[in-house]
Amino acid sequence: MITISLCMIVKNEEDVIGNCLESIKDVVDEINIVDTGCTDKTLDIVKKYTNKIYYFKWIDDFAAARNFSFDKATKDYILWLDADDVLLKDDVEKLKNLKSTLNPEVDCVTFLYNYAQDSEGNPALIFRRERLVKRESKFPWIGFIHEYIGGNKKHTIDADIIVTHKRVHGDSDRNLNIYKKKLEEGVKLSHRDIYYYGKELYYHGMHDEAIKMFNSLLSVPIWIEEKIDIICKLADCYGAIGNKEKSINILLSSFEIAPPRAEVIYRLGQIFEMLGRYYEAIYWYESIQYAKKPEDRSGFIYEELWSWRTYIQLCVCYNRVGDIDKAYVYHEKSKSLQPKNECIIQNSKFFESIGYTKK
Repeated sequence: MITISLCMIVKNEEDVIGNCLESIKDVVDEINIVDTGCTDKTLDIVKKYTNKIYYFKWIDDFAAARNFSFDKATKDYILWLDADDVLLKDDVEKLKNLKSTLNPEVDCVTFLYNYAQDSEGNPALIFRRERLVKRESKFPWIGFIHEYIGGNKKHTIDADIIVTHKRVHGDSDRNLNIYKKKLEEGVKLSHRDIYYYGKELYYHGMHDEAIKMFNSLLSVPIWIEEKIDIICKLADCYGAIGNKEKSINILLSSFEIAPPRAEVIYRLGQIFEMLGRYYEAIYWYESIQYAKKPEDRSGFIYEELWSWRTYIQLCVCYNRVGDIDKAYVYHEKSKSLQPKNECIIQNSKFFESIGYTKK
């Protein structure tokens, strides 16, 4: 059986750190916590689980902090988590099983990351991340922000273990401020940095600046999943500044590099719906059922666009063109998946108000 060191970096996580450590304490053999500047009760909570607490002076570099934390590990493998992550009971059992059966030749194990949940508690955004790595391989963390594990991981396996993200709070400006500071210091951004900097600009509604960042990456050799995400966000940015034609064209360009997927098709449906071209919107929304969801989960999969969110829009569009029967069919589909969703509840009230009965 392998042994596992849990290595974490924390700062003011008193609201979440207890749940995280409580969920994982019975499966790891060592807990190393790196304090990057806590001023709340985080460390008091941590001390209930471990005395291996180390201080790291924050230098606006997540990779540096994570590498420092990995240096403290003494067991066979290193597991990393953020303070607002937890392992649910079934996943703890799966990790225990992995711990007892893992071939020690394996360098790295990826877990699924349930990053966001819908109102029913189902995964809304889920993707894979490298979670468990062999200590002696000394894989380095790379990137001052949106860091990742580098190195040549020759023997990697995918596990069906899920890490569930339970975000409670966060500094929405932190990442953007770090990027701006690095640029002021003359730091040259990598393609990956430009991608994530563009996303921070996008999330802050700085569409013109985000467009510049994203466009600079369209012709460079980057990971296909990142390029698809760039195309989707470019389309959103163009739409936000009123250029729907560019939104449509950039979305269609994605078909040249990857099979159609819901994240792209849904946006095409949205645009035509906003233009009042409902039959075209219906065409795109209904096309999602023929798209093939990527199986490896390495990219960002927005589950709701593959199902109930699209059904809501089809309900709306069919109602707009006067096909109330089809509208109701899609309403029922969405309701079966998200009965507590406020939009779906309002749609139910609409059908009741017009006295519609199922045919």
